[in-house]
Amino acid sequence: MELEGSTLVIRRIHVKLSLECAPEQRETAQRVHGFYAQNCPVYRSIHPQIAVTTEVAFR
Repeated sequence: MELEGSTLVIRRIHVKLSLECAPEQRETAQRVHGFYAQNCPVYRSIHPQIAVTTEVAFR
């Protein structure tokens, strides 16, 4: 959040994805992580007005 005049506005969102999957599925999960945002209605509604970054971590 940043202050713009006297109003708080959202400039950036960082999403941390925590996935639990079999080791042989990790490559597929990382590949999907690379393109899923373009098919996400929320991402497409707010981007590029709000910068969205993501990271994936495996448990």
